[in-house]
Amino acid sequence: MHSFNLLYIDPGTGSMLFTVLIGVLGTAFYLLRGLLVKLRFWFSGGAGERKSAEDRIPFVIFSDSRRYWNLFEPICDEFEKRGQKLVYMTASADDPALQKEYQNVKCEFIGEGNKAFARLGFLKADVLLSTTPGLDVYQWKRSKDVRWYVHALHAPSDVTAYRMFGIDYYDAVLLSGEYQKDQIRQLEKLRALPEKELVLCGLPFLDRMKARREAEGELPPHPVTVLLAPTWGKSGILSRYGADMIRALLDTGFHVIVRPHPQSFTSEKEMLETLMAQFPDGEQLEWNRDNDNFEVLRRSDVMISDYSGVIFDYSLIFDKPVIYADTSFDKAPYDACWLEEELWTFRTLPKIGRALKPEDLDHIRDVISGMIDDPGYQKAIAAAREETWCHIGEGAERITEYMIRKQAQLAEEAKEKERQKKAAIRKKEKTVHA
Repeated sequence: MHSFNLLYIDPGTGSMLFTVLIGVLGTAFYLLRGLLVKLRFWFSGGAGERKSAEDRIPFVIFSDSRRYWNLFEPICDEFEKRGQKLVYMTASADDPALQKEYQNVKCEFIGEGNKAFARLGFLKADVLLSTTPGLDVYQWKRSKDVRWYVHALHAPSDVTAYRMFGIDYYDAVLLSGEYQKDQIRQLEKLRALPEKELVLCGLPFLDRMKARREAEGELPPHPVTVLLAPTWGKSGILSRYGADMIRALLDTGFHVIVRPHPQSFTSEKEMLETLMAQFPDGEQLEWNRDNDNFEVLRRSDVMISDYSGVIFDYSLIFDKPVIYADTSFDKAPYDACWLEEELWTFRTLPKIGRALKPEDLDHIRDVISGMIDDPGYQKAIAAAREETWCHIGEGAERITEYMIRKQAQLAEEAKEKERQKKAAIRKKEKTVHA
């Protein structure tokens, strides 16, 4: 029995050992390849360098989950429309991207978890776009042969709501509101980080959702529908209120849709399984796991959430009220804890919705009915839209243009560096021969 215990490695230690192993292998790989490159250069008169440049991928998108396809699809479509070559790499075998038929965009599954990050560690590309935080912090390490890492937001809210150091080591961040710029600059100053390129581009997934809503038109008459859409973690609704919240909503007689955050099915699996067994799907209650949340947002008359970014998807697109749970958000694990100012999310929520206190559960039906019938939130929603969603309708085009422009700049800088390198070698050779 004891011999088996000696062989056990906990997940945290395993992840650390994996990272160390990748680092050792990566160092050996780059040293060996550097030697081979130099030998190729001397024996081929520079032809090897030209072949190496041809192997480089100009544009890469990396997605760690299928749920981000709504963000990346408009960008992939824009690259396809422009005839620009792009490689879309996903860590989800069931990513909808893999079913798309593109001529210029190549979609490939690169494995899950550490396998995907190992592949990315040896990637050779000019510009890589991702919405995955934690670059060079956890398992995902920067490749020495990727020239520029770009982060795209997947919610119209605070950039400081990421886990600590989530975007510190990206070269650029594409934003949707001026206040996000201020947050990043404050963090860079506090942590003595070099300034990243910050570009206001907008939100492609909201652009497409807005167009869909306009195409679908108004809903036909239907029963009052309440959408419970929490985020995951100890501060989320299901962790704090759980069965009491669901029971109170069912007692209203309204139709109830519960849509947990996708991460809950991994990080809070036991808690969710208990709730789903206690409150199974039925005529009045449905549990929703659709990759595309458009229909549940459209079908509902009011949303109950906490501090999830989906609140703003809902209000900004559908102009509907939100009821947000007072969950006493703990900033400790997040970048927000470094800043004294209140999160934009929590400054804005009281204007576009109503806080739900524990005692409100006893009369939640009256609270919901009052919210649906109150037209006073429209002006506040319009103001929030102005602050957090720039360049409406132009997100995919602006992101694509940024990537193309940056890649051209990087390629020209690389050529100039190579010209200088060759000139230095020729000068050294002349000196030796002289």
